[in-house]
Amino acid sequence: MSDGSDLGGCARGARAENLAILGISGSLRRRSYNTALLQAAAQLLPSHVTFELAEIGDLPLYDDDLRQGAGYPASVARLREQIAAADAVWIASPEYNFSYSGVLKNALDWASRPPAQPFFGKPIALMGASAGMLGSARAQYHLRQIFVYLDAYVLNVPEVFVGLAQTKFDDCLTLRDEATYMVLEQHVKAFLQWIVRVKGGAAWAG
Repeated sequence: MSDGSDLGGCARGARAENLAILGISGSLRRRSYNTALLQAAAQLLPSHVTFELAEIGDLPLYDDDLRQGAGYPASVARLREQIAAADAVWIASPEYNFSYSGVLKNALDWASRPPAQPFFGKPIALMGASAGMLGSARAQYHLRQIFVYLDAYVLNVPEVFVGLAQTKFDDCLTLRDEATYMVLEQHVKAFLQWIVRVKGGAAWAG
């Protein structure tokens, strides 16, 4: 398996400055395959790209009376600031009842409220792992619909659907499946190119 050292050449050549990616896992489980998938992807990033995993487990249930009464709760304000500061957002979600997780929906609802919703114009990549055969495919397509409304730019291909996730990770939650790893490598490379493309276009337009 590659260490990912060759994946950033295209991005490094196009934009010399560092990039920052924020990861959001749609699972709160301590042994989450989706969190492990994000961490596996982060290990493939070149040295000029930083990765931070957001905390969404401490967000209150969405209630706009809270925002209108006393402003955003501190945990929500933190998440919104992290999204705004990141060059791109990486999301991995399990699939529950043919859709993405409730905790992720709660985080997206909080983060996307006005003013200045931070997903606007942001490069986004979606991944997912599940115990079922489809590897969160339906969940990811529902997420794509949300980001159309939020006017973010979602990477189209390669898609990462990790089905039968319990067979792809070892007991330490290290990704061991070679085929999945190869797809993840291509996804990381494409995401870095996508970030440069979206940010470069925004700079040109602005």
